[in-house]
Amino acid sequence: QLQLVESGGGLVQPGGSLKLSCAASGFTLDYYAIGWFRQAPGKEREGVSCISSSGGSTNYADSVKGRFTISRDNAKNTVYLQMNSLKPEDTAVYYCAADPLGCLLLHQGFGSWGQGTQVTVSS
Repeated sequence: QLQLVESGGGLVQPGGSLKLSCAASGFTLDYYAIGWFRQAPGKEREGVSCISSSGGSTNYADSVKGRFTISRDNAKNTVYLQMNSLKPEDTAVYYCAADPLGCLLLHQGFGSWGQGTQVTVSS
């Protein structure tokens, strides 16, 4: 059974940092593109970042460029999202998702999804 579990969320002050993890079980992440998405209350889900199966290609939403970094450790079957210089508008539930056919499919809502982890940026 394919399962993704996010962790690392929490409460942080503006300007602070968090590192989210997305751990896979039941399958090997090596051949999957992995994306991070977020949904704030009352807003639509938006794509934050995505990394190709090889790790050679990444993309970011304009709102997080220069602040967030996606990476993967296939040996640990885990993908990370390092979030720096956090802003209150980054507050949301963050989800990771995996699809063997690439990031485009994830942005269309396909793939396997985790349950999410809450990130709250507030003073």
